[in-house]
Amino acid sequence: MSVGRIIEGDSCVAEGAAWLSAQCPRMAHAIDLCAPLPLRRKPDGFAELLSAIVSQQVSVASARAIWGRMAAAGLTSPERVATATEDDLRAAGLSRQKIRYARALAAAGIDYAGLRELPTETVVTRLTEVPGIGVWTAEIYAMFSLGRADVFAPGDLALQEAARLLYDLPERPRDKALRDMAAAWSPWRSVAARALWAYYRVAKDREGIA
Repeated sequence: MSVGRIIEGDSCVAEGAAWLSAQCPRMAHAIDLCAPLPLRRKPDGFAELLSAIVSQQVSVASARAIWGRMAAAGLTSPERVATATEDDLRAAGLSRQKIRYARALAAAGIDYAGLRELPTETVVTRLTEVPGIGVWTAEIYAMFSLGRADVFAPGDLALQEAARLLYDLPERPRDKALRDMAAAWSPWRSVAARALWAYYRVAKDREGIA
């Protein structure tokens, strides 16, 4: 299987946005309201996934502070995490559970360069074998770190709420329902996700969404 289209730059996002707008009037409305959509490409590799683990169930400010301490202590490589003591990791701000997750990631032996050549489904399967990495984290990694153009994260609550608002649904679509909806946005599902996230932020500002 092919890895499909890779989003390399803003022109790729714009191409996907134009395609989505031609397919769906509601998506066109969201894109017109929020254009230009952000690129949001990130590096790939161990540090990016470790940062995702650090960010789980804490505020953005707390996650940044913890990651800053991790980086200052040099605890951003699998080798350093594997040899760090529990006291070292706790001093950086990791909970006992996150220490276990960080060590599991360090020991997983993931071939990060090799992931670039694998189909998204295989990437998600490989990453979710690691304790502490769920489907949402793996899909976000495929979307932004690997640049996959046709991946979606239907478990994301903001995407669910944005879809409810944009399509005037009676309730927020859950994971399976939103995954089914997203099939219509292929082969640009990651651009659709960008549009929905952007639309959610605009709607939240205008309507005071909690």
